[in-house]
Amino acid sequence: MTILRAIAHIPLFEGLPADQLEDLAMILADQVFRRGAVIFSEGEEGKGFYVVIQGRVKVYKLSADGKEQILHIFGPGEPFGEVPVFTGQNFPAHAEAMEESRVFFFPKQSFVNLIKQNPALALNMLGILSKRLRRFTALIDDLSLKEVPGRLAAYLLYLSKQKKGSPDLELSITKAQLAGLLGTIPETLSRILAKMAAQGLIETQGRRIKILDGRSLQELAESGGR
Repeated sequence: MTILRAIAHIPLFEGLPADQLEDLAMILADQVFRRGAVIFSEGEEGKGFYVVIQGRVKVYKLSADGKEQILHIFGPGEPFGEVPVFTGQNFPAHAEAMEESRVFFFPKQSFVNLIKQNPALALNMLGILSKRLRRFTALIDDLSLKEVPGRLAAYLLYLSKQKKGSPDLELSITKAQLAGLLGTIPETLSRILAKMAAQGLIETQGRRIKILDGRSLQELAESGGR
């Protein structure tokens, strides 16, 4: 995929004319990271932001005792590390390639100059950030107010919503990574999945999960799993 075509498929830049896509192509750095490679670390200066073109990237925090809490997993077309571009702050978390990943890096000052010339870029980014904020708010709510079964139920319903209500889901991450995203450990996640299957809420086969009883799953998510 050529750089211009890849840029045109990024939701952040949808609707921009060809000349502005060319301007973006002039400032970006096309980078490839091997699986497990650190893209940036918490506390580093935010010199720009990234967009995933191929692969997946996780953004996470580490506790004092080294426990990892995944905040978000980004796939093709999704930007990450963009907040420092506007706040002038350092990166608030770590970012790591979950598999070999191709990303575009947009330097802060060059991108800001383009925004000044084309306010539509700012409006597109504002929309992306608003959706991201809602997702992070839901994550904080899940981690602080819900038990693990409620968090898992809410996540499965979120995946179903992303697929326009389809009950047939396929995890794009390992169960160990899903456990990290939900703030638990793989053993606990496996027990809860087995219990949900025994209760007739879901059916599992490897990474494939089928929602059998969406109403009960919704009740579990809303009750917090208590």
